Amino acid sequence: MSLTGELVEDEASRTSDAAAEIQKYKDLIESADTEKSRLLLEKAEAESEKRKAEAELQNFMDDEDNVFNKYNKDHVEVQEEMKSLDRAGQDLKRELHDLQKKLQFKREEIDSLQRKFKIEARIPVKPVKFKRALDGEECEEADDQVKSEFTVTQRPSFLLKGGQALITFEEEKVAEQILRLAKCSVACDKAKMDVKPYALSLDPSVKFEVHIQVSKKSIRFCNAPPTLSEERMRDRLELSFSRASRGGGEVEKLEYHRDTHSGRVTFLNTGVAENLVHRGKFCVNTGSDVEVDVLPLYEYELRKFQTYSGVPNRSVLLGGIQALMDEEDLQDHLEIHFQKPSNYGGEVENIKYVPEGVQLTAFFSEDVKEKED
Repeated sequence: MSLTGELVEDEASRTSDAAAEIQKYKDLIESADTEKSRLLLEKAEAESEKRKAEAELQNFMDDEDNVFNKYNKDHVEVQEEMKSLDRAGQDLKRELHDLQKKLQFKREEIDSLQRKFKIEARIPVKPVKFKRALDGEECEEADDQVKSEFTVTQRPSFLLKGGQALITFEEEKVAEQILRLAKCSVACDKAKMDVKPYALSLDPSVKFEVHIQVSKKSIRFCNAPPTLSEERMRDRLELSFSRASRGGGEVEKLEYHRDTHSGRVTFLNTGVAENLVHRGKFCVNTGSDVEVDVLPLYEYELRKFQTYSGVPNRSVLLGGIQALMDEEDLQDHLEIHFQKPSNYGGEVENIKYVPEGVQLTAFFSEDVKEKED
């Protein structure tokens, strides 16, 4: 082979290798472009996800800001409302305190008025003997009525409160001397206390007469159920009260009130009403036997109603007493102090100390002067 042929073969071989190398680089460039495109696409998707995440994060942050702002606003409103409620609670407490003071004042006022105007009282039971008027004596009592007259006198009273004492001296001048003092220093063992004397003003009292007329022929009855019409009930009741076998008698007049289930019966003769009242019950026939309550028929009237008030001349109210010892010892020290003439005192007829937290009503009797023989 010639040299020229060898050169041609070498050139062709190099050309072929170069072409292969160029193709290889083309493939690498194409692969790189493909990878670049893929990376660019992934970058674009990543940026899109990033923007989306940033938008969601911003939304979350905005929502968090809104929630925080709303919380702060609600917190401020709740605090303001709590302050307002506290102020309202304080106002209500003050109002309640004022109302309690007013209520206490009203109760004391009611107690005072009740003591002033109360005329109901427990009257002790006393035997009463009735006798027929003798010949020649004037007899105002009618044949069909029993008349009675009672005089009721209310004793004057005064309400002692805790930390007060009521002292009554045997002489008026001693009470007058004590009332001139601004205060009295009472020694209680190793301590002293200042006691202030006050003049007493008693609650008004009353005196009146009660005139009672009890019928000897008429009675009241109640608890008579209206099982029939009013007219038939009246007839049945009259028939029952007329039967002597049941304790009744001849009826002069009968009234029946259907709405109150009550009425009254007037008999011709005396004695029947008294017997029925003593029994308290009477059996009537209104289609079936029914027991009704029997009560006396009476009328009463208040006469000569009088009110009066006064000032006890020998009694003094002591106030501002401190509980330095027990009740009995403290009362003894008060009595000893006011018995001494050096303390402007004198003989004590009666003394009563009321400790704190206690109330006591003191009743007064009218002084009765002894008559000279």
